[in-house]
Amino acid sequence: MTEIAYIGNELEVFEHATAWKSYYRRFFSPFLRGRVLEVGAGIGGTTASLCDGSQESWVCLEPDPGLYAQLAEKINGGRLAACCSAIKGTTDDLSAAERFDAILYIDVIEHIERDAEELLRAKGLLAKGGALIVLVPAHQYLYNEFDRAIGHFRRYDRKMLTAAAPPGMKLVRMRYLDAAGLMASLVNKLILKQSHPRLDQIRFWNKWLIPVSRVADPVFDFRLGKTLTAIWKLP
Repeated sequence: MTEIAYIGNELEVFEHATAWKSYYRRFFSPFLRGRVLEVGAGIGGTTASLCDGSQESWVCLEPDPGLYAQLAEKINGGRLAACCSAIKGTTDDLSAAERFDAILYIDVIEHIERDAEELLRAKGLLAKGGALIVLVPAHQYLYNEFDRAIGHFRRYDRKMLTAAAPPGMKLVRMRYLDAAGLMASLVNKLILKQSHPRLDQIRFWNKWLIPVSRVADPVFDFRLGKTLTAIWKLP
């Protein structure tokens, strides 16, 4: 199995972003049915938010051995839904015969240099009618010390994410989220220049800015935000 060390140390802090995860869950949950593959599951923070246990199976794929160990401990300890299992490795390690009804990349493909190749492999693992779900940081002009510190190759706009999408997939929707968070990211880029957010900052964003974004994002027709999401389906 492939092992890739993750250089970031922010995952535990972002486990506290419960309102944020709940917000984007509403857009993804209709597609999270049957057999689900979550690529780059980390320590299971996103898994806990998105997997409600109604799925047939939820495979958590994680190449970092330390993060995988924490993830497996959570699953074995019953802290994640019973349908969850963990595999140490990447999509290259999965059988070509595997088929999933949904494949998730939540804050993952920005860490992968050859993002289009990765998403093409994911397409080959989808069942007919399956959904490919991606969430990435938006806007290259926001690329900052934090992005650099945790190994982001890039941030995305619509054109870049469309270019990375596998051919033959049908786009269901592409939306920017978190307009209020965009302002906070600009402050960090231009003034604070932090390489890692503090827990109190994450809690402030989660408690006060996410509710603002829930109202503002539809007003802006989901054209403004620090995060870009996309859902494609395999015909």
